Amino acid sequence: MGPQLRDRATHGERRIILDIRKYNEKAWDKKVTENSPWTLPVDKELVAKARKGQWSIVLTPVKPVPFGWFPGFPDMTGCKILGLASGGGQQGPILSAAGATVTVFDNSPAQLAQDRLVADRDNLQINTVVGDMTDLSCFDNASFDLIFHPVSNCFIADPEPVWREAFRVLKPGGSLLSGIMNPDYYVFDSQKAEKEGLLEVRHPLPYSDMNHLTKSELSTQFKEREALEFSHTMETLVGGQIEAGFQLTGFYEDRFGPEVGDTVSQFMPVCFATKVHKPG
Repeated sequence: MGPQLRDRATHGERRIILDIRKYNEKAWDKKVTENSPWTLPVDKELVAKARKGQWSIVLTPVKPVPFGWFPGFPDMTGCKILGLASGGGQQGPILSAAGATVTVFDNSPAQLAQDRLVADRDNLQINTVVGDMTDLSCFDNASFDLIFHPVSNCFIADPEPVWREAFRVLKPGGSLLSGIMNPDYYVFDSQKAEKEGLLEVRHPLPYSDMNHLTKSELSTQFKEREALEFSHTMETLVGGQIEAGFQLTGFYEDRFGPEVGDTVSQFMPVCFATKVHKPG
């Protein structure tokens, strides 16, 4: 049964009965079949270069993560890394080829299959686990030296459990590297920006597809199985990491590349990345 839309008689508010995690799982499985650029695994040449210490990866659309954010770069031997919501065969294989012990954790089985494809093709050791980024209970406390979390928490309603769980499973002295959508991105009408190249302020923030799209727009979203997105406040995104116990030690901004044709990126950064440190 698909999502059900109902109106509340008293306030006219839309109530939606939907398992968002399960819905977005299927949406990302579909993106794999459509060859979305965020689902295309790395080729053999990039893996071979990573084995020689020549590598870089991204948390955000274009800008490479600074080398200094990785302990021991370029040789990651002995580093236990969790790729958090990082399926797609893009970052995990490179980190594994660089010597790290890698676990990729993702909500989409099809995305994780891309990591296993590269692992089998290039003889890499990558552990893949299906799960919700807000619940890392399958991992013990202090299990990882580094968590690599590309732009993905825009697909959940509340990122604060992600920060708390990441803090728990990191070893003291470990780091969480996160790619995050700029909350201001969601103030604009995305359809007009995409189809007409117009930036029209439409939505109050924090934004939610579930609450701010019209019933017709949301029905189209469901029909086309497009992933549901949410914006979050800076207080939740950055302040939430600090509240979880982390210390902020690195920050940069990024935009979509010209091949994406993102109108907002022509005027402002649409993503940022943070490096936070667990004291110890």
